[in-house]
Amino acid sequence: MHRIDVHHHHSPPEFARTIDRLKTGQQPLVDWTVAQSIDDMDRAGIATAITSLGHPGVWFGDDSAARCLARTCNEFSAKLMADHPGRFGMFATLPMPDVEGSLCEIEFAFDTLHADGVNLITSYAGKWLGDPAFTPVMEELNRHKAVIHVHPTIPAACKNLIPHVADHLIEFATDTSRAIASLLLSGTVTRCPDISFIFSHAGGTIPYIVERLTWWAGVRKDIAASVPNGVLEELKRFFYDIAFSANPHAFASLLTLVPSSQVLFGSDFPFRSGREHAAGLLTCGLGSGDIQAIERENALRLLPRLARVRQERPVCSTRQRPCP
Repeated sequence: MHRIDVHHHHSPPEFARTIDRLKTGQQPLVDWTVAQSIDDMDRAGIATAITSLGHPGVWFGDDSAARCLARTCNEFSAKLMADHPGRFGMFATLPMPDVEGSLCEIEFAFDTLHADGVNLITSYAGKWLGDPAFTPVMEELNRHKAVIHVHPTIPAACKNLIPHVADHLIEFATDTSRAIASLLLSGTVTRCPDISFIFSHAGGTIPYIVERLTWWAGVRKDIAASVPNGVLEELKRFFYDIAFSANPHAFASLLTLVPSSQVLFGSDFPFRSGREHAAGLLTCGLGSGDIQAIERENALRLLPRLARVRQERPVCSTRQRPCP
């Protein structure tokens, strides 16, 4: 029981009811239970799972409803941590693209619920994370020295493009790359150096398009000014989880970009299992030290709270609060 899973989805009851009603197509989340998570963790030797909602987030066109749903989900996550000391952490959800609501939820998540970080999806309503509209959110997360776990989504313009090819098969990797390019080339990463980013699925297609990004920054002086340390140096500072990527093909590319110290264990539960990823990691030609780092030590370095198994309940109350 040593692994730390930084890509572990859960589904608070109100969220499950919402996505079921909206027919988002995520039946494993509709059916999710706490017992399922703990069983998968026990089978895979996962000591702690950091929960997150991921795609599709909580905003479905109504700011007020998104604020309420984000608050309800975050309080559920905090109660899950309290009820199972040491087994769960939380990446709080924000009602993005509602900036004011997100700023309020950041304060609540960190100051009251003591979240380990926040979970964002790659794009909201046609805007990617480096968009100027989201600058106040990024600046506030930078002030908190936040860890941000970034999960892909599917932009509206990229749905149902190819018959018999599920949208997520291509778009999850591609939208991850769009979000990374947006954060880098907009200068957001440079302006917010105290944010620690974790990108899902080994960074999507980023290892394959590095030359395009570095070339673009080289030919555009305005872009180069946004990444004064260089594209490669910034990419090497990011963290990447192994969900859907624990195979030698993905790892061969990722490890030419970053050292194993920047790679984290992730299962993508309940869509995949922890045991699948633990087994897959053994096929990647890694030494035991690298595997130990990926499965545990890198997460402890990024999230030092996990080194202390908290036996006391969190200071916060998980009673229903009025939505901001």
